[in-house]
Amino acid sequence: QVQLVESGGGLVQPGGSLRLSCAASGLPFSSSAMSWYRQAPGEERELVAVISLAGDYTNYADSVKGRFTISRDNARNAAYLQMDSLKPEDTAVYYCVSRYSADTYWGRGTQVTVSS
Repeated sequence: QVQLVESGGGLVQPGGSLRLSCAASGLPFSSSAMSWYRQAPGEERELVAVISLAGDYTNYADSVKGRFTISRDNARNAAYLQMDSLKPEDTAVYYCVSRYSADTYWGRGTQVTVSS
């Protein structure tokens, strides 16, 4: 059974940082493309960042470029999202997503709230 478990969310002040983690199990992690999505209240789900199997390719939404960094550790079956210079508009539930072959798997999400 595939499981993706996000952690690291919370309340942070504008300008602060958070590091989200995604622990994966039940799938060949090193053969899975990983990404992070987010969904703010009343908004559609938005792709935030993607990383290739070996971690040598990354891509970001324009809204987070230069502030967020996606990474992965295939030895630990984990993916990460380092979020710096956070803004109130980054407030959302953040989801870890894995794609392997024709299948897509979602975690349950972790809440990130940026507020003073």
